[in-house]
Amino acid sequence: MRWFQRMMAAAILSAITVASTVGASFGQTPDKVVRIGYQKYGKLVLLKGKGSLEEKLKAVGYKVAWTEFPSGPPLLEALNVSAIDFGNTGEAPPIFAQAAGAPLQYVAYEPPAPKGEAILVPKDSPLKSVADLKGKKIALNKGSNVHYLLVKALEKAGVKYSEIDPVFLAPADARAAFERGAVDAWVIWDPFQAAAEAATGARTLADGEGIVANHQFYFSSKKLLQSDPEIVDLVLAELSTVDDWAKGDIHAVAEQIAPSIGLSVSVVEVALKRQSYGIKPINDAVIADQQKIADAFLALRLLPKAITVSDAQRKPGS
Repeated sequence: MRWFQRMMAAAILSAITVASTVGASFGQTPDKVVRIGYQKYGKLVLLKGKGSLEEKLKAVGYKVAWTEFPSGPPLLEALNVSAIDFGNTGEAPPIFAQAAGAPLQYVAYEPPAPKGEAILVPKDSPLKSVADLKGKKIALNKGSNVHYLLVKALEKAGVKYSEIDPVFLAPADARAAFERGAVDAWVIWDPFQAAAEAATGARTLADGEGIVANHQFYFSSKKLLQSDPEIVDLVLAELSTVDDWAKGDIHAVAEQIAPSIGLSVSVVEVALKRQSYGIKPINDAVIADQQKIADAFLALRLLPKAITVSDAQRKPGS
């Protein structure tokens, strides 16, 4: 778990800087600021762009501070050190965060989007199936959703995880390794997936269809949920409004976010069509699915200890 500790140490430093910036920017105590962590792609970035949350929070005496993170693990570590109050990630990061003691609370989720992540190979690769990955170098982001996709896809194909050579790289570095042939395959999520397909002609050996759900989750800090549950509900309500708009006008959404992530509108549209829509309250069934992921990572000795995911589930009435 040294990789995780190093990453978290860097994230803590970043989070402390964020917390200091928030206090200086607003000149007031943090308990009147809702601090939201987001990534370049997703519903929160759309909510930020819309500006409606600021108006709704102002009416109840709050401001909002937005902080961008490169991926889910550092976002959740920022929540762990009380630098943010709310955010979202995929399935795997909260499992590692909970094992590390983060006081996160699952409050909502998006329906499955299994085609939004895939195992890619170069267009001229001789590999034709997941079974062909035995003994091959595979690039992926460790501890992410695609890590679980790889585990389950190999299992389905009858290949042991110990029989492949994982190469743990962030998306940009993985893309470079993939293009120069330093790895045989790349497990990646949208919009990086759509970008690689468009730019390199990458082929899909398998996506999540029939293998994994690929949920997105929304989290609150335990402190915010206990002290101001109505603020959490307000944020979720505004997210649902943005989600409804996004579902009904994918082209407009693509035009809005394409410049910020450096991709063409057409590539972003492909990714958005593979995304799911509908912000739903957290429930027992989806938490049970999370428990299966946690158990799988524990069995592979990637998780330092067993966790009970439902301990971090928002309870009815809270």
